[in-house]
Amino acid sequence: MIGRKPPKPAQVALTQRAFDLLCLSATFVLAVNASHLPWWLNAALAVILGGRWWQRRRRPGRVPQAIKLPLLTLLTLAIIAYYGNLFGRAPGTALGIGLLVLKLLETETLRDVRVGVGFACFTLMTALLFDQGMVSTLVVALGLVPALATLRALEPAQAPSGMARSFMPALGLLAAALPLALLAFVLVPRLGSPLWGAPGRDQARTGLSDRMSPGAFTELLTDDHPAMRVTFDGEPPPPDQRYFRAFVMSRYDGVSWSYADVAHAAPVPLEVEQAIGYRISLLPTHRRVLPTLDVPIDAPAGAVMRRDHVVVAGRPVDDALNYALSSATRYRLEPQLDARPQRWLQLPARFNPRTLTLGQSWRERHGSDDAAIVREALALFHDGGFRYTLAPAPLGRDAMDDFLFDTREGYCEHYSSAFTVLMRAAGIPARVVTGYQGGYWNKLGNYLLVRNSDAHAWSEVWLADRGWVRVDPTAAVRPERVSLGAAAAAGDQLDWYRRDWLQQFRNRWDIVNRWWDQGVVAFDALRQRGLLTPFGIRDTDTRTLGVLLAIGSSLFIAIGLAWALRRRQPRDPLREALRTLERKLARQRIVRRTGEGPQHYLSRAARALPTQRSQLTELMQQYLELCYASDEPAPESVHAFRRAVRDFRVGNVVK
Repeated sequence: MIGRKPPKPAQVALTQRAFDLLCLSATFVLAVNASHLPWWLNAALAVILGGRWWQRRRRPGRVPQAIKLPLLTLLTLAIIAYYGNLFGRAPGTALGIGLLVLKLLETETLRDVRVGVGFACFTLMTALLFDQGMVSTLVVALGLVPALATLRALEPAQAPSGMARSFMPALGLLAAALPLALLAFVLVPRLGSPLWGAPGRDQARTGLSDRMSPGAFTELLTDDHPAMRVTFDGEPPPPDQRYFRAFVMSRYDGVSWSYADVAHAAPVPLEVEQAIGYRISLLPTHRRVLPTLDVPIDAPAGAVMRRDHVVVAGRPVDDALNYALSSATRYRLEPQLDARPQRWLQLPARFNPRTLTLGQSWRERHGSDDAAIVREALALFHDGGFRYTLAPAPLGRDAMDDFLFDTREGYCEHYSSAFTVLMRAAGIPARVVTGYQGGYWNKLGNYLLVRNSDAHAWSEVWLADRGWVRVDPTAAVRPERVSLGAAAAAGDQLDWYRRDWLQQFRNRWDIVNRWWDQGVVAFDALRQRGLLTPFGIRDTDTRTLGVLLAIGSSLFIAIGLAWALRRRQPRDPLREALRTLERKLARQRIVRRTGEGPQHYLSRAARALPTQRSQLTELMQQYLELCYASDEPAPESVHAFRRAVRDFRVGNVVK
């Protein structure tokens, strides 16, 4: 009647299989991003997700608003309290994943599932904001499989199948989309900057810090991630010359050493006796200092060299950076000390009295022989019962006193700091240098792999007529740290790390990662513009890229359409059986007319064959029931119909 509202269409019931697949998609998103979220948020979201899945299996229905709204408020307040705001890479990711899990609390319709799948795919991609490595990219790609399986489970008339078989069509779709994705990766014009502009928290793990205190390198020395890769012009330097300079620290407050950036002072004189050229591929550090082989002669393009031959870039290294330069491996650095040597002798008052007394006693014993004092300190570390360990005892206010006279255990930070304090106490200009030492020479790739665990600290002392001389007190305690690397110095603490099969695997795996970094992650707008250089086109502009993308996409669409048209239709046993019956009847000139339905045709055949009318009528009823009475007829009934058609014999036609 006029004025009456039409009835709402009945909602299609959401199957448990579709909901299970959506929960699996959300679980995958949470697992991929777990390392970027605080542990308490991971635990809370996992409990909510598991509880909702269990609740719906017992009694389908939306979770009441009285539960959803407090959870939403609590999620927002917790993220603001932890991160300080809701904007940025880390807090935005945490909020998005939290909203995805809370969305499951009200998911009861097909529309809810489709919205959840779309949001799951979006939050899945946030993992690439933190790590764009090959493994991470493949894991994110596989995370699309449960999402696609969820969408397919929403299609009507889906035959029941196991959970594993639900993923096969999704894998096929990913495989089919891969060529088009590669085409888009190469030809879609690159942006000059990423879409996300909010800065994230500084999570650099490379150890390039402008402050150092004993115990600060603990996490770095167990971090196996690559820091940089170095290729040399010719043979690589021997292990005892593989020192990569980062920060030169002069200020000491009794606890930490710090670097003072002298921006306008010219580099001190360097007399080069032997030099080597090389190229460094530096992974992001989010800092401006560029590690260089000790001691750099000049700065690469886009960087400057500070007074103490520290190389500083014009901006923080937020993306992988390649730079070439040369360094002196045999040299005299600042043979004549400047007029202000006090900064290399500065020590805080009322700190480490026993250490200062020991250094002063060496000066009284050896007089003006600075080299003898250096040897005295190294002999103390070598013969004084000191131990190299990655888990040293904690130190108190007088940290150097505690280390030298009580604990006598530590790693490079402890030894370089204590040695430098002893030298200054004895009146010898000294400073701490931090960077990397060693690395793994990859024979397959012909490059030196330097990992975060190769972070190191050593000392430099100024000796008359020799200038600044590198002294590594850690080598006096553990020579393997210099000759064999950080893993060897750790001894039994990292015994698993030194096994031959693991070294070979890590060696080959890093070549794959290097290829990925150079060919995929580093594929920027500049490399894209030079894409057609081998074909004589120097600069590929946006218009050319668009034309190529259109041509390539059209080609892929044409190939897909041709494949779909040529693809054999799935075998229909009922239709094949009916065609067999039609051929038998056609021998007696009972031919099916164009546009004639099976019911009318078989009824006409029954009239022409009165002796077999009952058989044809039975076959007609069986066929109609099997075709139209159910979506999926039982295989036994189909087999019985085919057997009946096979056994049917056509008699004489009545005219």
